[in-house]
Amino acid sequence: MEKTALGPTTYLCPMPAVLIGAMVDDRPNYMVAAYCGLVQHDPPMIALSLAKTHYTNAGIRKSGAFSVNVATPELAERLDHCGIVSGRTDDKSGCFTAFYGSLGNAPMAAECPLNLECRLIQIVDFLGTNELFIAEIVGTYVNSDLVTDGHIDVARLDPLIFTVPDSMYRRIGDIVGRAWHIGRCTGPPTG
Repeated sequence: MEKTALGPTTYLCPMPAVLIGAMVDDRPNYMVAAYCGLVQHDPPMIALSLAKTHYTNAGIRKSGAFSVNVATPELAERLDHCGIVSGRTDDKSGCFTAFYGSLGNAPMAAECPLNLECRLIQIVDFLGTNELFIAEIVGTYVNSDLVTDGHIDVARLDPLIFTVPDSMYRRIGDIVGRAWHIGRCTGPPTG
């Protein structure tokens, strides 16, 4: 297969389309982020890369906490609104119903079916436009009707995802196979 070189890009597709919650100026603030991912399993940790200019960053720094909320396609318009307007000029505290976990200062969006409550561990300055917030996940909250045998039913969760370079919100597609199972073969790959 012939390849086309595109140079350095951020085309890791898909990316999450998550709602970040943080207390800023004593009120819940929400913003959209796609540069968010798991760091390790035990203890569970997550990383969030945000442009230094975001209003939310100051709240994360001050409170030492934030939330990562997984939205569904039905919430795409509300989520997108939180990515279009800034908390500096628009009060986004009413866009979602805030609830709090054990930390007490990481507003989570009740309308989102999956919420991660995070305690800030470290901030890495990239000496460019972004900074990386590394946090421990101290609580996971999920709508009870999405839990089967103690685990999240991802198909029923229907998480919103984001793709680049087209800047589209999408859904997860069909199952291809079971990870760490379908690759058990007896010979080299063909084709």
